[in-house]
Amino acid sequence: MKSVAHFKPGDVSVLEMIERPVPVPGPGEVLVRLAVAGVNPTDIDARRSRAGKVQHFREPHIPGQDGAGVVDGVGDDVSTFRVGDRVWVWDAAWRRHEGTSQEYVALPERQVVHLPDNASFDVGASLGIPALTAHRALTSFAEGPVELGQGALAGKTVLVQGGTGAVGHAAVQLAAWAGAQVVTTVGDERKVSLARAAGAHHVIDYRSQNAHDEIRRISPSGPDIIVEVNAHANLPMDISVIAAHGGISIYTPGGSETRIPSYQAMTKNVQFSFILTYTTSPAQKQAAVRAVSNAIAAGALGVGDAAGLPLTRFPLSETAAAHTAVENHTTGKVLIDIDN
Repeated sequence: MKSVAHFKPGDVSVLEMIERPVPVPGPGEVLVRLAVAGVNPTDIDARRSRAGKVQHFREPHIPGQDGAGVVDGVGDDVSTFRVGDRVWVWDAAWRRHEGTSQEYVALPERQVVHLPDNASFDVGASLGIPALTAHRALTSFAEGPVELGQGALAGKTVLVQGGTGAVGHAAVQLAAWAGAQVVTTVGDERKVSLARAAGAHHVIDYRSQNAHDEIRRISPSGPDIIVEVNAHANLPMDISVIAAHGGISIYTPGGSETRIPSYQAMTKNVQFSFILTYTTSPAQKQAAVRAVSNAIAAGALGVGDAAGLPLTRFPLSETAAAHTAVENHTTGKVLIDIDN
């Protein structure tokens, strides 16, 4: 099989195409023939992370946490999948060398999820990191739901800072599906249209509007939940506008240190939640997988221009270009076509 691998950390030049045997699924594992893989900023971070510390890996590292395809084989003790089932996968390369930038991947059964017939492989490959992060960001507070469903956020206002990134887009879609009033901020006019297509009820262009005043106008009592893409820059405004007893979920701090206006936060009884999807508890992860699966079945997690998440695609042979597109902050979702 074809795999894109790197044998040392570094820039995109370390990625190369290699040939390897198709893996044999072990007990409790599912072998997936991948059709599409998603590329996330975490893939770039993982490729670079040990540069200057490690000269060479003992084994090839295959990047890619997310993907979708068809079950090609199952190991002993696997009971929920059959050959031919359409599936999506999550956290494929977390603490492993085997990611989704290749034709086949064998994963533990719990990391493989049925993909409904009404959802494309593009949808399946766009879930994983973004949607599971977004679900946790919306459910990590003491008095809120621990698992989203239709109506779970009814009566709540959710502010998504940066609603056209992959996580922000998923947060907009999931919050709207769960019944919240969704407000989001974006950085230009094109992104305004994309955020509306994703389902946001109110979209603020922070470059041409006063975001603080607009949020106050839309929600005088303040958002109940804020999903934050750049806490380093935005926390003072977040704390100024958030409702009493509200919660701020931070999945991208935006800097090595973040200052919290602690007295103002304390007087409002604000909760903070820092999100890293890899290290959520098994119960939290499974709640997210269930909720995302239900949202997919309901048609609530679309991708593409019509759903507010433009797709930029590359063949497997151009995985380095796909990584470069993510490094350059391409708007929307970057996908790799494995099954050409």
